[in-house]
Amino acid sequence: MVLPQFRNELLEPLHDGAIFSLNGERVAFSTDSFVVSPIFFPGGDIGRLAVHGTVNDLAMCGARPLYLSASFILEEGLPMEDFWRVVQSMHAAADNAGVKLVTGDTKVVDRGKADKIFVNTSGIGIVPNEVNIHPARATVGDK
Repeated sequence: MVLPQFRNELLEPLHDGAIFSLNGERVAFSTDSFVVSPIFFPGGDIGRLAVHGTVNDLAMCGARPLYLSASFILEEGLPMEDFWRVVQSMHAAADNAGVKLVTGDTKVVDRGKADKIFVNTSGIGIVPNEVNIHPARATVGDK
């Protein structure tokens, strides 16, 4: 439903992100939304998942991830301690991945209009000229 409305050469490959040229560099750009419940789970949380999910999408494009944005939709009544814990987890994950969070946004919706917190992250990275990762090039047995 969405793809036909926005059909273009950057979207056509149905890759984990778009790869385009900008000032002589190959740039990868990806975005993802995270709406998991519970927001804290064994081994992580929604914040860690958001950072690593977008970094992974950039890596699947062959990019060296550099920068992230983060947007939060908070349900009214979310304990600030929970929000702070998610933010701290994102900071640690970004440090671990070697990326910087450079912009973001926060909105609050009425109680019952969200499940505690939703997170959207977008990322930008540089694809080295010698790298050419593409879904159409995958074959059985690749490692």
